[in-house]
Amino acid sequence: MIGERLKTARKQRGWTLEALSGQTQIPVSSLCEFETGRREPRLTHLEALARAHGKSVSWFFEPVESPAEVVLWRERPQADEAAAIEGQFLKLCRWYRNLEDWCDEHRPCLLPDARPNGDRFDRSDVQHLANAVRNHLNLGQRPSSSLLNVLENGCGVRVFHLTFSPTGTAACTRDETLGMAVLLNANNKRWRRNFDLAHELFHLLTWRVFRTEPNACKATEQEEKFADTFASCLLMPEDALREAIGAALKSRGILKHIELFDIARQFDVSIDALLWRMHWVFSRDATETERDLEICRAFRETVDVREDTKPPSLPERYRALALRAIREGELSIGRAAEYLDLSRREAMALDDLEDVTDDAISLNPA
Repeated sequence: MIGERLKTARKQRGWTLEALSGQTQIPVSSLCEFETGRREPRLTHLEALARAHGKSVSWFFEPVESPAEVVLWRERPQADEAAAIEGQFLKLCRWYRNLEDWCDEHRPCLLPDARPNGDRFDRSDVQHLANAVRNHLNLGQRPSSSLLNVLENGCGVRVFHLTFSPTGTAACTRDETLGMAVLLNANNKRWRRNFDLAHELFHLLTWRVFRTEPNACKATEQEEKFADTFASCLLMPEDALREAIGAALKSRGILKHIELFDIARQFDVSIDALLWRMHWVFSRDATETERDLEICRAFRETVDVREDTKPPSLPERYRALALRAIREGELSIGRAAEYLDLSRREAMALDDLEDVTDDAISLNPA
């Protein structure tokens, strides 16, 4: 049973034996023997394999196999790295769920499902969906500034930042047990991560529209184009964009390339994302947009003076839940160190905070 489970789980992830070996440090020959039943894995092997799949050791002995979680990549990394990143991403999602269970602090998902009419889903559906989501979440005219906070704290979406290649990619998953989660690349600039977050949000909203087949872990080219359109419409509302460009035109009657960077800064998006959004809003010719992109890229490093901000290693809410679980005795020091990627001494210092955080405030109900 263990061998079949290992083989099925590995193939569902699209991992080779070599990729799994690189992550677990178990020789390929041993993994092959485990899967074929010629040899029983030791407890240390099971622990390493469970970590790789983001499971507990008890998973190997459960009588009914649950469906494998699907991680949808924009551009999947190489096999070895993909196996490691997917395993870490899903493990963090499970730990997040554990913290919510221990603290009894579940956030219901408030995101609307995309329900296009019949089998039709076209660009107009995407635009309507972006407008509906922006209004539903009260994101305002500059959504980039609040999107991450609203998704994490208001909608229960788990957003993690890890380092992987290629940098121009991101991933997401939607599962009955794990909920909704997004994986962004910590190496990307903040404005690129904003766009990637909105892009992955489209996949979460339309999961039941496009993920109709089990283990459908690859999006079509058309679906990716829709996701880009959604992100562009969500982050740069047409009325707000026209107003910003109108203000820039008011003084001179012309819009210089260097002024585009200030507009991109206002919406906290890349210059590429801005120009392509302008391409659609103002019905510009594609050759003109490509020419403008080439000009702007030539001096982007000099004039794009925005200060980048690096993302936290773990979501703020995740860390807050972990601290609460420590205080309430739900999370041991050893597990806290693992969950928070700390040394044992650092985790013990968090436990010492219990003596100074016992006081409470009283509030009169309104």
